[in-house]
Amino acid sequence: MTAAGIDIGGTKIEVQLFDADWSVVGRQRVATPVNYDDLVSAVVAQIKWAENRVNGPLAVGVGAAGLVNPRTGLALTANLPATNHPFPTDIAKGADRQITYVNDCRALALSEAVFGAGQGKRTVMSLILGTGVGGGIAVDQAILQGPTAMGGEFGHTAAAAHVVNAHDLPLWQCGCGRTGCIETYIAGPGLARLAEHVTGQDMTPEGIAAQRHGKMAQVWAIWCTFVGEFIHTLTLTADPDVIVLGGGLSKIDGITDDMMQAAKAAQIGDFGVPQIVLAKGGDASGARGAAYAAWQAQSDA
Repeated sequence: MTAAGIDIGGTKIEVQLFDADWSVVGRQRVATPVNYDDLVSAVVAQIKWAENRVNGPLAVGVGAAGLVNPRTGLALTANLPATNHPFPTDIAKGADRQITYVNDCRALALSEAVFGAGQGKRTVMSLILGTGVGGGIAVDQAILQGPTAMGGEFGHTAAAAHVVNAHDLPLWQCGCGRTGCIETYIAGPGLARLAEHVTGQDMTPEGIAAQRHGKMAQVWAIWCTFVGEFIHTLTLTADPDVIVLGGGLSKIDGITDDMMQAAKAAQIGDFGVPQIVLAKGGDASGARGAAYAAWQAQSDA
């Protein structure tokens, strides 16, 4: 059985076709439409493209940011025009076939557990630090899923109160509607927000990172403290073997070393902390994870 994975982002939709050895044997990318009907049509067209290039069974996985409410089947997503629509159902109807729909952060966890930086580990956690904060957990090379579909929305756990208090920081409102989510402090926009509050300067995350040993040292130290406490919470909750880092902030040189030091500082006593590593799959991880989830679903059927 071959498999196709479709990675839906805010600006592009890419399908990748994988052979039996999980090598990419074809890919196609199109721009992400700005209205819902065109979005569904574009995803269906990518599925048809893949179908026309294989003989025999094809497993199709679709990965996208956001959530699908298990009770209603309706999507909730910030970067796609799909909120309050039955997105997975409409894709399956349009393509006239079964699909497997997964959150892109969960797909990354699965891909890295099977093919990437988490190979050989039992519990692999992905942590995406970008415009937002999210992740997923793969246990024994399968996505850990629960009845609410909220598992992995790590960015909406509460920021450490003692860190907020120690630096006299405001409680910022999150895009989810709550106040004080860790995402508002450690995502890319959160890092920039910290810099503006502490120094009065309007800086990009890249600019802050470049000056983290100089003018932005205090800002970076606060950010690392938040991240260390966050990893401590994740460790207490899931105790992963490895945390695989992705997202725009993961491209900062030396970030895993700084995060490891922060995690050790936040840990209780001399207990260990999970290894923090960069994702190996690059742009292929999301699509490969979605494709593998679809392959698993059909193999188990």
